[in-house]
Amino acid sequence: MSEIKDLMTKLDQFIEDRNWGPYQTPKDLALSISIEAAELLEDFQWISSEEALQKNEENIREEIADVLIYSLMFCSKLDLDVKEIIEEKMVKNARKYPVPVERT
Repeated sequence: MSEIKDLMTKLDQFIEDRNWGPYQTPKDLALSISIEAAELLEDFQWISSEEALQKNEENIREEIADVLIYSLMFCSKLDLDVKEIIEEKMVKNARKYPVPVERT
């Protein structure tokens, strides 16, 4: 998980080097996540998944990178531990969606 922390440190430095900090509000980062996710969806609009992946692979990679970058920036801004919040959510989801019991 230190790789994610290292990546977040690089992102923080990138932002600091450009003096973008004042513009990185939680509201604006949340909006940016949603906007980038919508741009990702555009690559799949009106075509099959297979066709979208074939025609738009490079842009899909870039848009998912944008979603992840803004998500990590959001976590950094709110001092959230990415590993911790993901693990907490997985526990909650496991309770909400238990593994089906096989019937014999």
